[in-house]
Amino acid sequence: MARLLARLPRPSAQVLVGPGDDAAVLAPVRNERLVVTTDAVVEGVHFSRATFAPADIGHKALAVNLSDLAAMAATPQWALLSLVLPGDMAVSDVEGLVEGLAALATRYNVSVIGGNITRTTGPLVVDVTAGGTVASRKWLTRAGANPGDEIWVSGTIGGAVAGLEMMRETDTMPPVPRSLGEGGTPGCIARQLRPEPRVRLGVAMGRGRAARAAMDLSDGLADAVRQVAAASGCGARIDAAALPIEPGAAEWWQARGVDPIRAAIAGGEEYELLFAVPKRGGGRLRNVRRHVADPVLTRVGVFTKDATALVVERDGRDEALPDGYRHFTERSE
Repeated sequence: MARLLARLPRPSAQVLVGPGDDAAVLAPVRNERLVVTTDAVVEGVHFSRATFAPADIGHKALAVNLSDLAAMAATPQWALLSLVLPGDMAVSDVEGLVEGLAALATRYNVSVIGGNITRTTGPLVVDVTAGGTVASRKWLTRAGANPGDEIWVSGTIGGAVAGLEMMRETDTMPPVPRSLGEGGTPGCIARQLRPEPRVRLGVAMGRGRAARAAMDLSDGLADAVRQVAAASGCGARIDAAALPIEPGAAEWWQARGVDPIRAAIAGGEEYELLFAVPKRGGGRLRNVRRHVADPVLTRVGVFTKDATALVVERDGRDEALPDGYRHFTERSE
């Protein structure tokens, strides 16, 4: 345990009691609200140890939680880490996993305040609970969109799911750069291995009151549009020509006879953010962009009055919005 604790970032002043005790003690923050989320990544479902380095797994386990906080416009502050470890996992791999998580935690000033380690005869599971704060009445939810609000997304879409398929073709550790921004195949794989949570953007959108609703794209753009529309009692119309599809992903899908637009809309694990922006909220949105220029934001559609209509406008025709990623499929008894 001491070897893992030594790899974690130093707790912030708000952590009165951190790792090593039976529970953590945090100092409350005046005039702010606590936001807490939890998510787990499971070997064989979210990653393969054949294609993910240990540090990639640790990074992703924390990133998916920070993305949820970003969608709520919350500033992340602390995290709990629970490791369910196979008996054959090397100590150096466990240390590498923790180092990957700790590196991302350090970038966002997140204190790892405790957790748990246990053994399993099954797959590796990394479970993270993360918390942060948001100013009173500055948080974002899925339920705030109104008909006429514009649908904006950050960054590009389609890269992560294409990167996953690229790795599956070889099922080996990819000998390519892991940094984002490389473009093409390396960029797609990087988006799968090292998703970048859009924390600064989410916080800025909430503080600047530039959006009415938000959600991350962990299960794909189609899923996020459906979820926000349902929670807000709206329909939605997506403009296929406006979609910011990762260039390397589009080339990949086209070479394999797959429709890149549907693949990008339905594919998950992007961890970009979707926002419902008031049609007359351009001034607030521009103000946010002056402070947070990266990633780019793209208008991809509009929420509509008819809650039953979820469509993609493409080449002058309307198509049904595809489903996003589904964790479970319905099965009759």
